[in-house]
Amino acid sequence: MIKETTLCRSIRMICVGGLALGLQAAHAQDATTEVVQKVQITGSRISAPGADSPSPLQILTSADIAASGAVNLQELLQKNPTLGTPTLSRTNSNFLTSGAGVSTVNLRNLGDSRTLVLVNGRRFVSGVPGNTSVDLNTIPTDFIERVEMLTGGASATYGSDAVAGVVNIILKKNFDGVLVDAQSGRSSHGDDLKKKLALTFGTTSADGASNIMGHFGYSKQGAVFSKDRDRSAQDQTSSIVKGHPELAFVPKGPNFSGYAPQGHFYGDAEDFTYDKDGKVIPWNANGVNGVGATGYNRSPLRIIAVPTERYLFALNGTHAFNDNHSAFFEGTYASTKASSNIESFPLGAEKVFPGSGGQTPAGAMVNGKLVKNPLVPQYLYDRISDNDGDGIPDYFFTRRLSEFGPRHSDVDRDTFRISTGLKGTVKDWNYETYITYGKTKEAQSSTGQVNIPNLRYALSAIPGPTGTPVCSDSHAVAEGCVPINIFGYNTVSPEALKYVTAPGSLLTAVTQKLAGATVSGDLFDLPAGKLGLAAGFEWRSEESSSVPDPLTQSGLNAGNATPPTYGKYQVREAFVETRIPVLKDMRFAKELSFLGTFRHGDYSTVGSTNSWNAGGEWAVTSDFKIRATRAQSTRAPNINELYQAPSQDFPNGLVDPCDGVSSSSTSALATNCKNAPGVAANMAAHGGVFTLTQPDKQGISGYNTGNPDLKAEKGRSTTIGVVITPRSIPVLDKVTFTADYFKINIADAIVGTDRQYSLDQCYNHNNPIFCKFITRRPAQMGNLSSGSIKDSDTAVTNSGGVGTEGLDMTVSWADRVGPGRLSAQLAYTYLRQFWRREIPEDKDDPSKTPRNDDVGEITANSVNAPRNKAVLNMAYKWGSFGATWTATYTGPVALDDQFLKGLDIAPGTVGVGSKTYNDFQFTYDIKKEAKKSMQVYFGINNAFDAKPAPIISGLPGSTVGTETDASTYDAIGRRYYLGLRVSL
Repeated sequence: MIKETTLCRSIRMICVGGLALGLQAAHAQDATTEVVQKVQITGSRISAPGADSPSPLQILTSADIAASGAVNLQELLQKNPTLGTPTLSRTNSNFLTSGAGVSTVNLRNLGDSRTLVLVNGRRFVSGVPGNTSVDLNTIPTDFIERVEMLTGGASATYGSDAVAGVVNIILKKNFDGVLVDAQSGRSSHGDDLKKKLALTFGTTSADGASNIMGHFGYSKQGAVFSKDRDRSAQDQTSSIVKGHPELAFVPKGPNFSGYAPQGHFYGDAEDFTYDKDGKVIPWNANGVNGVGATGYNRSPLRIIAVPTERYLFALNGTHAFNDNHSAFFEGTYASTKASSNIESFPLGAEKVFPGSGGQTPAGAMVNGKLVKNPLVPQYLYDRISDNDGDGIPDYFFTRRLSEFGPRHSDVDRDTFRISTGLKGTVKDWNYETYITYGKTKEAQSSTGQVNIPNLRYALSAIPGPTGTPVCSDSHAVAEGCVPINIFGYNTVSPEALKYVTAPGSLLTAVTQKLAGATVSGDLFDLPAGKLGLAAGFEWRSEESSSVPDPLTQSGLNAGNATPPTYGKYQVREAFVETRIPVLKDMRFAKELSFLGTFRHGDYSTVGSTNSWNAGGEWAVTSDFKIRATRAQSTRAPNINELYQAPSQDFPNGLVDPCDGVSSSSTSALATNCKNAPGVAANMAAHGGVFTLTQPDKQGISGYNTGNPDLKAEKGRSTTIGVVITPRSIPVLDKVTFTADYFKINIADAIVGTDRQYSLDQCYNHNNPIFCKFITRRPAQMGNLSSGSIKDSDTAVTNSGGVGTEGLDMTVSWADRVGPGRLSAQLAYTYLRQFWRREIPEDKDDPSKTPRNDDVGEITANSVNAPRNKAVLNMAYKWGSFGATWTATYTGPVALDDQFLKGLDIAPGTVGVGSKTYNDFQFTYDIKKEAKKSMQVYFGINNAFDAKPAPIISGLPGSTVGTETDASTYDAIGRRYYLGLRVSL
């Protein structure tokens, strides 16, 4: 008979009929049985009696996954209140230059790179170039036995990146038979089509010592377009202005783009555009209530949810040489295809002729004589003059390149991983050795970009011998140059389009190599038990590359120059861990033990690092246990943080502090603004008030860059908790309760500087450290005003720190109710603090480096940190029928305090309310025998079609194209699925 922990018993009760509901906390062990089996849990390398952990440990079982109907593990993990906003998901990656469709996890909102994802206790290769984030698309859900989530620092046990905690995915083993799972689904809008077919098979030797199992899976999730949701069908923005918080969630629309398919043209003193018939008309971006609008609605081509298609193959097995020694093998291959889609390219003349600020010549000098470009309309030619001194009249233009089609990217991403090793026992000491190789490759092809050198030639045309326009440069003509007509709708000929089109590509690769060994056993007996010891070492190599096409590298496709990014590092680590039993079977000390771990690492990039962990468990009685840990975790910078070349971004929801400032004002803000390039000229042109137009607010860009001088960050975490299992109280003997306080502070945290914070610090506090991140236009550039923000940059630094503090609680119960069995479990997280300091703290005057408190807010960095989050799970099994209900609660959040401060609005006074999503699944066992079963299931996610929070464009945290924070709230709506499971 095997000794059973309360954790195991609780899981078994909740798993009745395969309908267990998850997120179980690790509980105290049951002391009523006598035979002890040693097991190993996440957070320790020592096998110990019972699955107990001094750190908060939450469990998600294979039954939980089945009860959710999820085809991607991220969909289910995100319901756990300890999880924060993921950096990458299907609903927030459409606008990214890479990573479309990737699914990552983020414990405690401390960042994906601080959450270590393991498979069977070993690292898994990253799915994101330059990062350590694992793509959960690559791990088949049907192959998972359970997921153990350890919150709190665990670097001493597992190495770098486990600052926020560990997600350890345990794969199935000893599986006999065949399991087939087929599923189909869709949203109530008829999109988000879902298909799944999974085949899992395995066999075990007669003596049970050797086994092999495999998995083949296919899944496909369809696109959801912005145009198919009323809230996002039209370009809009928040109406909020300074001093008017009541306008925050009032959409102002249309808010069409100033880059239109027919073009917008500027003469010396007049600007105009064309109607559908090619007639000259005044420019009016939004018209009157949308009527007569000449701007461009970007929404129809945008995507809310990226379409993703996956093929998965996994194989693992164990071969026993004898009773004490065996070999193991794990293999995974995942092929993922994803597509992103956004509006056609917005081209401004300054991208084509940057030297002259966008002045586009309307002719050419031939043999010293001015020859007009025959494609330039006479109406425009009569209203321009030579502005740059070359003798040729110039004009400025903006144009949406609609003939090029949308900017579309197709991504093929392949992940391969193999891990093998030996494990066994020698004289009561356990050992394990392993080597692991993993690689992720991505090939991305994109359309919709323009070849700037060719376009420059094509815009310079003269009459040919027959009167037909030809390119003025004879060398360009020899290379196939075709003149381009940009004046009006659909005026670009197919021949010209072919000449100026620039297909894009991006090739990335991530390679991981591991080798390690561990030994564990008991040193000697103490009065309270055996003193356990584990020790080991690990060598790891990480390498990453990202290579764009040549035009992108040189910045000749109208974007910024993006050179290749390449980097690698190696680390050697050694660790030792001990478990010391102190007291046992005494009054007020059923059991008392301490756990300590130390790890030393030597990185090729940042040198030596040290991590440690000290924890204790005090079982006062069989029903009441206290647990606590204190840990120091380290994280070395990843390859992107060290070596990333400047990559362009388009921040949303930024507020310029200078907007509305008067030239007559003598405040510190006004003085700082007037000293910025172009601001004084803007004021002079607008009656003494700095004024921004719609294109100015839409035209902010920025660059994200790495920093080769980064050092490792250190995190200190503390957890203190209780586990109550009142088995001695008949009324409560089926109840398990846990409560854990947590606090994590990260010194010298590696963070990208918050853009809104930089604006505030630069202009409200005249801090030059932050002013260097902001570039303004020194003069008017076409439709963009002088003094408007051109670039708001961010770079990673070892900042002053990041921290969080709060409380986790869980309650679970299961028992017979009526003719069936009912199980229920509630998990709740209260967030007391969540903060970051953008630069190192000034010890002499801390007021100069204040903390930016984000608890209860949604930030400009798209971090959603409500004070309260919870999930309630209930399941009922009656004979062949079963039902589950999951209610996920996200508490209210205020808009970013830095954003509100820039609008002269008190922090915390503007926000969105709570959201609750309800999911149901119903099952019926058509056939259920010992080795054969057939079950049909039907599920509804977001059953009551709860609408997402109105985080509309222009507000911090808004995901472009969704009009909400699509990383947190359901941007798709009600969804149905129907499936069949057959076991043979």
